[in-house]
Amino acid sequence: MKAAKLIVIYPTPTDITVFERRYEHEHVPMAVAKLSGKIRFDANLVTSAPGKDQAPYHRIAEVYFPSMKDLEDCLSSPGGQETAAHAVEISSGGDPLFLIAEVETFVF
Repeated sequence: MKAAKLIVIYPTPTDITVFERRYEHEHVPMAVAKLSGKIRFDANLVTSAPGKDQAPYHRIAEVYFPSMKDLEDCLSSPGGQETAAHAVEISSGGDPLFLIAEVETFVF
């Protein structure tokens, strides 16, 4: 069975300081507490986009689950719904992009 992950891509916020404060103090603790079944959570800060003056995205969150069913169960749960709604609420630069992916890992 393949692992799965939820990817949330946040556009550049209108006020980076406010977004970062809410992300760190509200959203990350909520995701840790309420996303049931997760096995890993990566919060990536985009620092640049080679060849561009500014990166089109500010943050990319990746939440890993043991299986697609675990991910789907989480997203349909009250905690998953609340956390997703909060992601939309804090994303002042536009709606975040939500993606679901199967995961294959190659370790070198």
